[in-house]
Amino acid sequence: MSEFPEEPIYQQLARVSKALASPVRLRLLDVLDQRERTVEELAAAAGVALKNTSAQLQQLRAAHLVTSRRDGPRVYYRLADERVSRFLGELQGFAHDRLAELRDAVRDRLGTMEGVTAGELADRLTDPATLVLDVRPAADYAAGHVPGAISMPLAELRERLAELPRDASIVAYCGGPYCVVSPEAVRVLREHGFDARPLDGGYLGWRRGM
Repeated sequence: MSEFPEEPIYQQLARVSKALASPVRLRLLDVLDQRERTVEELAAAAGVALKNTSAQLQQLRAAHLVTSRRDGPRVYYRLADERVSRFLGELQGFAHDRLAELRDAVRDRLGTMEGVTAGELADRLTDPATLVLDVRPAADYAAGHVPGAISMPLAELRERLAELPRDASIVAYCGGPYCVVSPEAVRVLREHGFDARPLDGGYLGWRRGM
């Protein structure tokens, strides 16, 4: 017997919170928010063991946060819909405001360099002095990117610095709000004399805010 009449309702609500109560599953959702992937691609991109990725995907599917499609022998996973992305963005923003420990963890991992907000970048997209640099893998860029951004994956950055104009104000971005790639790219650019800043929130922050 239920402890209170509404308990069955709250049990269903708890299915979503239970699905999100895992750092691994939250990480997988952020990676899938950029583009659909096979379980093997997702495991590699998220840095999670393949067997664990497969198990966590089943829990996310059970909560209807993730869906899939088959293309021949391959199965591709993606977020169930755009509302999942917006919800993740709201959750991350809410947690950032509430938890000093989260703010400390972000600062420890990403550093303290001042970034460019999505709104600021939107205002600067027509400025010829601004160069937007997408430092994610090329496949992520192909799936979607900030308008006018140039694809230059971090692994290629040092070898391609000569392609960048010295007088440009560079805004570099990677995948999401906790991605360490764009801060590293900005450090490389600054070491070589470029004016560079990261995009706050990365590509997901840009897309969720537009």
